[in-house]
Amino acid sequence: MARAGGALFLVVAAAAAHAGAQKEEDLADSVRGALAAAIADGRPVRPVFASGGERLAYLKWLDEMSRRLESRIPESQTRVELIETAYYEAKRAGLEPALVLGLMQVESNFRKYAISAAGARGLMQVMPFWTRSIGDSDSRKLFHLQSNLRYGCTILRYYLDREQGDLFLALGRYNGSRGRPEYPNAVLAAWKRWQYSEVSVTVAGDPAPAAPRAAPGGLAERPAGNPFSARRLANPS
Repeated sequence: MARAGGALFLVVAAAAAHAGAQKEEDLADSVRGALAAAIADGRPVRPVFASGGERLAYLKWLDEMSRRLESRIPESQTRVELIETAYYEAKRAGLEPALVLGLMQVESNFRKYAISAAGARGLMQVMPFWTRSIGDSDSRKLFHLQSNLRYGCTILRYYLDREQGDLFLALGRYNGSRGRPEYPNAVLAAWKRWQYSEVSVTVAGDPAPAAPRAAPGGLAERPAGNPFSARRLANPS
């Protein structure tokens, strides 16, 4: 009976997940090292505020995102933890939090234990081969909130750099459907749902960031102190 229940869970979880199959690639040693360093960064998950006004703006954003997510995640503490972690990991990778929330909506509909037919796991539907390629081979971590978002944001940032800022193609790579419009269009539509006037916050230990400049694809540039850069992630192959 327990086995049948477990099998049913996997079927339901797979049906709820939108992910395609991210393609496993041969990474240059320098790229693999930079990605591994980004995944392993152990700084605490907390934003740093330049002023009380900035902190107040962040709290207003957090409250608004929590309200929007309530119908999908009724439990308040779980909901707030997800939003806070999404904000931190997105900013850390130089992505807009609204984009990351939109991607999670499309990929898993905010289901922490979602599994796709291709085997992608968790909120951001990360393929297990990434834990072997740039992590410690423990794919169970992909069901852990921060670990899943850390992998997902790092991988999306890598694909965005690989595509020289073309968000449409980067999203296609993330989904394993590069060049096809359905998935990027779905994420971009979901992105609009989560857009909000955001505050400028850096991660713990980073210097105060300069005013963000527009980057290709409409994303803000990566914050100062990020452990990887477009130059270091440029794959020579």
